[in-house]
Amino acid sequence: MFTIISRIVHYGFQSFWRNGWPSAATVAIMVLALLVFIGLIFFNHVTDAAVASIQSKIDISIYFKTDTSEDQILNIKRSLESLAEVAEVEYVSTDEALVRFKERHAEDQTISRAVSELNINPFEASLNIRARKPDQYASIAEYLDAPNLSQYIDKASYFENQVVIDRLVAIINQVNRGGLILTIVMALIAGLVVFNTVRLAIYSNRDEISIMRSVGASNILVRGPYMVEGVIAGVLSAIMSLVVAAPIIYAIAPYFRVFIPGLDLFAYFYTNLFSLLLYQLIFGIFVGVFSSFVAVRRYLRN
Repeated sequence: MFTIISRIVHYGFQSFWRNGWPSAATVAIMVLALLVFIGLIFFNHVTDAAVASIQSKIDISIYFKTDTSEDQILNIKRSLESLAEVAEVEYVSTDEALVRFKERHAEDQTISRAVSELNINPFEASLNIRARKPDQYASIAEYLDAPNLSQYIDKASYFENQVVIDRLVAIINQVNRGGLILTIVMALIAGLVVFNTVRLAIYSNRDEISIMRSVGASNILVRGPYMVEGVIAGVLSAIMSLVVAAPIIYAIAPYFRVFIPGLDLFAYFYTNLFSLLLYQLIFGIFVGVFSSFVAVRRYLRN
């Protein structure tokens, strides 16, 4: 068994280097396929970051009646924080609301003078609520509509922004669904391209396969070298795809950072380099070995 395996590996390496241009063409096509694959990984990462960025900008605010005590507001805050749908609740007192309003309109002298001439604070205390998922705001609003809570609430911004929130939820769902479909389609296309390339390479050696069969070579000995070639092509293409992808990701990373603050594609690439290499190796070796196995199968039947 050891002798057979060593021969298969030897013939596989020998055949790979001997078939220079076909092997190079196979590796080149597999590199392109793996670049598509890694592009899909980064597409999903960018989509997740974009969705998270959108979600971070969605919240609802509830404003309390002026006769509501701070203790009552804080009790409501604690009850909201106990909900599984709620990610964060921020309490804004009347004094804090006034300070924020002044800071926001510091450059508008007319508004600043009008506020300074007021003898009372016209702002209401509020709670800014952020859900874990955009589609959970409806259930939070329903919770706040309970009589024991609604008696303290003057108004809630959810009902004013409900249309916008619903549209954002629909967009996020469509982006996630579209990304999944694109991943599946592009993976199938890449697999078919590599399969046909490997099959053509084996077709060019059909006479050699026939000779090996005629002298009594076993199926393992005939198929083995081509599967070894698939492994070699998969490993080389995985490494080369990351080498090619690195400068591309480094060049485009600043443009994505402008549109999605906090997103650093190159940092993601660098910190997940070994995981990406593992994914590329698995994908490349699987496609190379499987394609070689299926492509040589028809010649073993003759």
